[in-house]
Amino acid sequence: MGIFSRTRDIIAANVTDLLDRAEDPEKMIRQIIFEMNETLVEVRASAARTIADQKEMRRHIAKLESLQDSWKEKAELALSKDREDLATAALVEKQKAGDMAEKLKAEITVLDDALKGYENDIAKLQKKLSEARARQSSVSTRLESAENRYKLREMTGGDRVEDAFSRFEILERRVDEAEGRAEAAGLGYKKSLDEEFADLQAADKVAEELAALKAAQGKQ
Repeated sequence: MGIFSRTRDIIAANVTDLLDRAEDPEKMIRQIIFEMNETLVEVRASAARTIADQKEMRRHIAKLESLQDSWKEKAELALSKDREDLATAALVEKQKAGDMAEKLKAEITVLDDALKGYENDIAKLQKKLSEARARQSSVSTRLESAENRYKLREMTGGDRVEDAFSRFEILERRVDEAEGRAEAAGLGYKKSLDEEFADLQAADKVAEELAALKAAQGKQ
């Protein structure tokens, strides 16, 4: 069963209230827009039929007016031939055609009022539809925001995050231990006498090579 039962229900509806009461606002707004679109199509179809009826009636009126002219000419012809009986009969037919034309004109006036009503309803329905589409955008945005907030809270407060941080702390502890072992290995270390002399010899060798390079380049 639809949310709305007729055009007036939609025009009088408060979309915000409907959404506030809905368990699933996104589904509700889609249903509202669907029914509004369907109703708008129906009202436009009724307006189109009314316009078609008016056009048909106007064609009949034009034919009836032409028929009146024809009967008038026949009445004039009958009188010119001293046939008053025929002239009277022709005028009776002319009157019938005139009466029918007046009835059709009255019906057209009624249809004009109905068409104005359709026009007003279409304008109001379009306004409501625009409002509903704007609310749909708002609902979708709010829903997306809520889902993102939920995911963020799951990420920052969930068990997986806690587990990841725990593993990270374990890795950091392992790195600390490795660095500690490296630093500890160098504590209290003292070079041997041979190592001391080897360093001196290496330094002398570098000094000699440097002096040779300077001499080759003419530098003292």
